[in-house]
Parts: sequence; C-alpha cells; structure tokens
Amino acid sequence: MGEFRMLKLGEQIRDEISTLIMLQKVKDPRVSTFLTINRVEVAKDLAYAKVYVSSFLNESQIRKGVEGLNSAAGFIQSSIAKKLTIRQFPKLTFVVDTSIKDGFDMVNKLNRLEEAEKNQSEGEQDSAANEEN
Repeated sequence: MGEFRMLKLGEQIRDEISTLIMLQKVKDPRVSTFLTINRVEVAKDLAYAKVYVSSFLNESQIRKGVEGLNSAAGFIQSSIAKKLTIRQFPKLTFVVDTSIKDGFDMVNKLNRLEEAEKNQSEGEQDSAANEEN
C-alpha cells in the first residue's frame, strides 16, 4: 500500500473508533466519552495499527480508558472491519498520548514567562521614572 493510502486508512480507522466511543458502543465502563483518538499509525503490511489516545482527564483515568480500549480491541476491530473493505484488518493496540497535554502545559509556561517578563520591564520603567522625578 502506498503512503497516502496508509494515511487515509489510519484516518478512517480513527474516525470509526471515535464514533464508537462517542456513541458509547464500547461497553467497557473504563472507556469514557472524553477520550480522544489523536492518530492511528498503520504498519505497511497491515498487521498492526497503533492508536494514540489522549484526554484532558487525569492521567489515571486516561490509563484506565486505554486499558478498557485494549480489552475491547477485538470488538472494535470486528466492528470496523465490517464497514471497511480491506483485505486484512490490522490488530489494534491502544497507547496513551500525552502530546496534547504536554503542548498545553508548554503554552501555559510560555504565557507565564511572558507575563513575568512584562511585569519586570514595567517595574524597571517605573523605577526609571521615579529616579527622574
């Protein structure tokens, strides 16, 4: 399969898994509707697909949700395989993806640094103005 077709298949699988989670078709109580499927990396031989899951829930809830998705992987695979017409459907493995939360934390840190720098420069300007008077 070509690179573009692998990406397209990954997107289709991501959309289908997201729909199953949103419609609460996965009956495992650990799987929350707040889980987000970020991306799916499909192996070139279609044997395996790694599904990256994230959320703004706390880390223990995300890990429990991923465990629930891994235990329901057979159901998810069979549900999606019925909808997609491909020769071989990949075995799904769900993993925790912290990249969105890490990015959000980094933006917050940068905002705090910018605010501190702004306050410091205002303080220097105020002290310079006081010295002139």
